[in-house]
Amino acid sequence: MQLVIRRYHPSDKDAVLSLFSAGTLEHIQPYFNEAISSPLYIAITLALCVAGYLLGSVLGAVVLPGAWLGVIYCCCHEVHSGYVRNKLKTDMQDIPGNYLSRPDDCYWVAEAELEGIAQIVGMVAVVGKQSGNERYGELFRLIIAPTCRRMGLGVRLVQTVTDFCKERGFSAVVLETGSNQQAAVALYKKLGFSLVLIHTNSSAPSWMYILARATVFRMKKQL
Repeated sequence: MQLVIRRYHPSDKDAVLSLFSAGTLEHIQPYFNEAISSPLYIAITLALCVAGYLLGSVLGAVVLPGAWLGVIYCCCHEVHSGYVRNKLKTDMQDIPGNYLSRPDDCYWVAEAELEGIAQIVGMVAVVGKQSGNERYGELFRLIIAPTCRRMGLGVRLVQTVTDFCKERGFSAVVLETGSNQQAAVALYKKLGFSLVLIHTNSSAPSWMYILARATVFRMKKQL
């Protein structure tokens, strides 16, 4: 497969937004599966099952835990769908203005020819930031289409950002990723990133993040 990593063009917008939305929303089910498989949530589900049976009937033993699991799924869904809605209205609505208007920022896409048609199969962005005397690049929007995963594309995209940050004279690259995205966390660690912070800050209401058991890893690589 011939694959090229290049700067974003305005003509890429529809494909990029579609890949961004699909790549973010696919995490809903894994988040839900991880949440309900925790010992605490298993205990709550079983307790509601017993309570429903004692207070009502066999139907109650199904309805109460079913409602509980429904609430958890809705929280996992809203955490991700709310994030997508927010970003589609803000920075992703004007990628050239938000990622290509300053020399310290950039947005790349990975383009491959699939079945004779050039398609966007990956993306990554970086924004130059400063904290005190430290100038660093923050990596955003690393998403790869399912058909092109486990082919080294993630490594190439992260390396593209790293090389750019070195050229700009940044001291580090930082990023944030969901704690349950094990493949991504493993990739970042392999590439030299270390965990520096765990938090739950999100555009979604905090109680939704808590119920979804969603935590965010902030990772950093010194250059």
